[in-house]
Parts: sequence; C-alpha cells; structure tokens
Amino acid sequence: MFLKGKRDTIATNSRIYIAGHRGLVGSAITRRLQAAGYANLILKTSTGLDLRDQGAVMCFFKETRPEYVFLAAAKVGGILANSSYPADFIYDNLAISINVIHAAYRFGVRRLLFLGSSCIYPRECPQPIREEYLLTGPLESTNEPYAVAKIAGLKLCQAYARQHGCNFFSIMPTNLYGPGDNFNLETSHVLPAILRKFHEAKLSGHTPVTLWGTGKPRREFLHVDDLADACIFSMSREIAPGNILNVGTGKDLSIEELAKLIQEIVGHQGEILWDRTKPDGTPSKLLDVSKFQAMGWKARIGLRNGIAMTYEYYQKQPGVRAERTQ
Repeated sequence: MFLKGKRDTIATNSRIYIAGHRGLVGSAITRRLQAAGYANLILKTSTGLDLRDQGAVMCFFKETRPEYVFLAAAKVGGILANSSYPADFIYDNLAISINVIHAAYRFGVRRLLFLGSSCIYPRECPQPIREEYLLTGPLESTNEPYAVAKIAGLKLCQAYARQHGCNFFSIMPTNLYGPGDNFNLETSHVLPAILRKFHEAKLSGHTPVTLWGTGKPRREFLHVDDLADACIFSMSREIAPGNILNVGTGKDLSIEELAKLIQEIVGHQGEILWDRTKPDGTPSKLLDVSKFQAMGWKARIGLRNGIAMTYEYYQKQPGVRAERTQ
C-alpha cells in the first residue's frame, strides 16, 4: 500500500499549488512550506479563481503548470451548517474536486494530495476506524452530502490513478482545530463553537453555557499544524497512487470531557447545560492511524496545549470581546 520510509524529495523551487490556502488546512500547509524554504508557491484566492468554474480552473492550470497540488479547498461546517445547506455542501465540494483533479491530470501534475475527512466512514463503524471500512454501511445523516462529495473526490483520485497512472492519493484527517479556525456559531465545528461559547459566557459573568446533544459522543482531535506536517511528510514519501490513509492522534474523548477541558482553559466557572433536543451526530469516530504512523509520522501537539494556543489565537481576532482588567 505504501513504501515504508522511502523518500521522494521535493525541490524547494518546485511549483506547488495550495488550493484553499486561506482556509484552516491550506493556511497551515502554506505556513509550513514557507518556513521550510519553499518559495515558488502558487496561491490564488476564491475571488481570483472560482474552483467551481471548470473553464477558469483549466486556464489557471495551463498558465501556472503546478508540479505538486495540495487540494485543501472545500466548503466545510458543523452539524447546523450541513443540515441547513445540504445542496451547497454537495455541489460546491463535488465541483471543486472534479475540476481540480481533472485539470491536474490534463496538465501533468506530478503528485496531488486530496484532503478528505473522517466523516466519509459509516455512522455505525467498528472502532478504531480502518481505511477499509469505507462504504461498508450508511453514512451519518447530518453530514451525508459533504461526506458523499468527499468520497467522490477520493474515488476520482483512485480512478485517475488506475486509468491514467496519475500519482494522486488521499489522506483522511480526523476532526481539526487550530489557528485559522471558524468561530461562527452557525457554521463552525464543535471545538471552536464550544470555545467561543465559554469565552463569551465568562465575559458575561460566568453565565451557564448550553451545548448541543448529550455530551456522550466521542471524538478525536488533531491540531491543524500537525496535519500540515503530515501533508508535507506524505507528499515527500512514495505512496501508492490512489491510496487513502487516515491521519490523527489515535486518542479520543467524549464531548462532555472536551467541554470541561475547554471550560478549564478558558477560565469559565459557570454551569454546563445540555440541550438533548439537538442531534449528537455520529456516536464515536476514532481513526486507526497505524498505517500512517508506520511510515514514521506521529502527532506532536497535545490537546490541552493545542486548545490553549487556539484560545490565544481566538482572543486576538478582530471583534472578539476582551476580558476586562482591573
């Protein structure tokens, strides 16, 4: 499935396109590449290039001729966003995957890394989740459109690898967080949403915080800087075209445990309430990351430290209310 430890060095002057370089994942990959001395990065904002527009994408690839592509562009969100805009989630993500992957084939990209998501796996999945569990059962209904689009993207990579010999592969990260995250309560994922709620409740006099569901589901969390390292690590290794690999920490905790940890880090001293009328989502989602770790990579940032760094980042954002000092 992969050649363990064998490197395929990418020259620092290589033309590297990071699709979605302003997003949570793309910005982390960009920071890591720049820090490592890669100066020939191809960056384009969504206003300058709509990846849903096939013609525009083809012209862009013809003009820039990237050698390596990190496909991190995607429309993402939590349970509320996925439930509210299912058509947007499936259409936008399908279009992005189809256009970028096909253009990469047409213009001879040497290697493409497709960023998937752990939500591609069945809702009721044996734990920890192995790569071969894909398509063995029904998906979680609250994010099915997004998951279907991501499955289509990794299947595209496999199909282009098999039919055309393209060196395209996919990695499936677990739940992500870190600098650059989305803290909008209507569209964010669980960790940044909880962090913001505790921060605002603390500033309001440590008022109670109400969270969705029962708090019982278990989740695994990976700091985005660790994922960026994993992406660059995998791009510089010989991985079989079409392969998919899980990336995570191999450790999980309940949402209730996560909430208490965030509450402690933020310094909120109020009550935690659970709205059981709201959905929990998938009961448990822990990835089996043994294949990726066997290649020599392991996450470095612990959850407590990672959340503390994320909270520090959040407090520096424009419009965020600061704690008053005496």
